[in-house]
Amino acid sequence: MEGYKTIKAKTSAQIEIKRSRFIATVCPCTTEEEATAFISAMRKKYWDARHNVYAFTLRNNGIKRFSDDGEPHSTAGLPVMEAIEHFGVVDVAVVVTRYFGGILLGTGGLVRAYSEATEFALKSAEVVTVLPAKQFKVVCDYSDYDVFVKQAVKAGARIEDTVYAEKIEITVAIPLEDYSDFEVKCTDVFCGKMPFIAPEDIFLGF
Repeated sequence: MEGYKTIKAKTSAQIEIKRSRFIATVCPCTTEEEATAFISAMRKKYWDARHNVYAFTLRNNGIKRFSDDGEPHSTAGLPVMEAIEHFGVVDVAVVVTRYFGGILLGTGGLVRAYSEATEFALKSAEVVTVLPAKQFKVVCDYSDYDVFVKQAVKAGARIEDTVYAEKIEITVAIPLEDYSDFEVKCTDVFCGKMPFIAPEDIFLGF
């Protein structure tokens, strides 16, 4: 498994060129259904706009889709897609809404406008690096809890969930490259009484 970059949350940015407004909205998505639902929501929100151009790229199966939505061929959707790819993120959908200002931009002007709007929105988004990781559980005594958490934080792990009962059940996630060393460290510190339970491979933003 290899790591990748995506955006953390939906965000938008706006530029104006020769009286035309270009509103670029970017959204994280992991499936085609999520991407199409986002596009539909943007079309509904900006129902009165001249164009709602979109592009999205998904890591799973390498899916890529884009549309000019009535703009001249290859002047809108493709530039949006290329801007996403140049930025180096995946699992991202972008809708660029255009309110026409009455002045024609020409093919070159449209390409630049859609590219710039997309780049502006992506630069305003928080980018996260998603790494291959291991998620697992440990069951510990209350007396060992604070020590374990300190070891986990020191190792770069993240506590995903904690269940308090007769003992404490902790769900932990850690970058794959740090998993083995952390397991050895915990075996040493806790004398083997806190084995890692049900480890599974996941992707997680750190």
